Amino acid sequence: MKDKLILPDDWIAKISRLSIATTSKLRGQHKGSHRSARFGSSLDFSDFREYTLGDDVRQVDWNVYARTEKFYIKRFLDEQEMRVHILLDSTKSMGQQKKWLFARQIVASLGLMVLNRDDRLSFSYLQDGEKKPMFRRKGATNRKGFLQHVSEIEDASFNGQLTTEGFKVLPKDSTVLFIVTDGYEPIEEWEQFFKRMPRFAGDIRCIQIVTREELNPSYTGDLRLIDIETNKETNVSMSTKVIGEYVKTREMHERQFEKVASRFGIRTIQLVVEDGLQNAIFQNLLRARMVQ
Repeated sequence: MKDKLILPDDWIAKISRLSIATTSKLRGQHKGSHRSARFGSSLDFSDFREYTLGDDVRQVDWNVYARTEKFYIKRFLDEQEMRVHILLDSTKSMGQQKKWLFARQIVASLGLMVLNRDDRLSFSYLQDGEKKPMFRRKGATNRKGFLQHVSEIEDASFNGQLTTEGFKVLPKDSTVLFIVTDGYEPIEEWEQFFKRMPRFAGDIRCIQIVTREELNPSYTGDLRLIDIETNKETNVSMSTKVIGEYVKTREMHERQFEKVASRFGIRTIQLVVEDGLQNAIFQNLLRARMVQ
């Protein structure tokens, strides 16, 4: 199991032309592939300005001096790395096999985009017991290592809540923060969680992973339902009325979730597992301008 990667062999090449889109100005101090508004020492020429005391004389353009008899220095656009962090919800509600696989595939795809562009990637998830260190790497040479790292997270079984524990595994000062979750914790707790998030990143996106069965249950008859997070059992007769009430409650939760996130400047998008990875990346995330 640990030798099997969760993405198809050709997927790295397929997403190689994509990158993380952001307008955030919060950047790292190391060289990367993203051009900032600052001026520095990259090879991309910007313009000239008059020499002032203290400027580096090596930047003086002597050809311009020969024509104007005035000292001008060249300015170059600075390229700085983007710092992207991905937080994966590993609580028990994410544990349905196809949802958990899809969530990790989304995480892996986003991470590969970051590493492809020579930007800095960090990744974390909630863990019980002995904890593995947070993944922190930069550069395309770390793509396979990251893919292996995500593939080896076999279970979503954290005994707790993302909204109360998630901030403990976040680095500060990221350019972009992705939160990959199903969003099913109480709205009041999401509100407190989202309220704290802006201190961790300048651009925050919440990717909600759901299945069609969760959106519109097809169960019928008398059932015993077990809350996967609390193990609480409930006997339910799944009539059309009960399903209708469930859908109504879920839709209200979705509206409140989006509203609370928006209040704190957090963008949200819902991805349906059955729509597939290709659709999620090349249509939904691209259309939402989370990738480009």
